[in-house]
Amino acid sequence: MSNRDEKFAKAGYRLSLDKTSLDLDVIHALLSESRWAAGISRERVQRSIDHSLCVGLYHEQRQVGFARLVTDYATFGYLCDVIIASAHQGQGLGRWLCAALLAEPDVQQLRRILLATSTAGWLYEKLGFTAVNQPDFIWQLHRPDIYQQ
Repeated sequence: MSNRDEKFAKAGYRLSLDKTSLDLDVIHALLSESRWAAGISRERVQRSIDHSLCVGLYHEQRQVGFARLVTDYATFGYLCDVIIASAHQGQGLGRWLCAALLAEPDVQQLRRILLATSTAGWLYEKLGFTAVNQPDFIWQLHRPDIYQQ
């Protein structure tokens, strides 16, 4: 366990990749309030979860964050729906959530991971993503030599 993991564990936070632990009502509510998914149906959120690698963030047994990676588990992934409940923002939890997802063994083998953001490029830079275009809307984690390892 890293120091970061210990810090958050002491504060009552934990992460889980277990989809059966996800609280669809919480995820739907968070995404419904976001700029990018306002108005999304509960059914569409469930379908997106069913077809993605997901991680939930929990505080004292209640879900307070979520992220998912749409992937073929072989070469490509698209990081999306990274969201933290407003009462829990500003503590580095979003970075912790994304780092945990990116650290998964299957994800470590992906050659390219993309994401789209217009507001949080600074967060993804800290995780190794670089801008693909200007004005820094499309970002990627590019691993051109992954097949040679």
